[in-house]
Amino acid sequence: MNETALLRPAWTPLTIALMVIGFVVFWPLGLVMLAYIIWGDRLNMSRGDWKRSAERAFGSCRRNMRNAAEPMASTGNAAFDEWRRTEMERIEAERRKLDEMRAEFDRYTDELRKARDREEFDRFMRDRNNHNGNFGGTPQD
Repeated sequence: MNETALLRPAWTPLTIALMVIGFVVFWPLGLVMLAYIIWGDRLNMSRGDWKRSAERAFGSCRRNMRNAAEPMASTGNAAFDEWRRTEMERIEAERRKLDEMRAEFDRYTDELRKARDREEFDRFMRDRNNHNGNFGGTPQD
């Protein structure tokens, strides 16, 4: 490797700074930089080889992100696309029903909570009126 390169696999101020910044920003980047510092001199790959390796490693991530951004992109098979569209609509309808049931349950539990609070308050008021405000057994002055 070229020992005069600015970024080389050695303990230089630049590589140490990049490693620290990598750990601060996103810890796997710091690990990658540490691995490069330790084992980078064993890697005799050209720039094109590095590019192909990175494409193999991260190509599927790019494809998955693209598919997530375009969930209804055509596959080229009309029957499959139609089936997928109907299934997505069915799932969306189920999700809406579940959201409605959740809202209904939340309203129900709120009503129960209000009824329990009302009952506790009414019991407090009855006890207060029955004891004439005399709690704890001490006589009023």
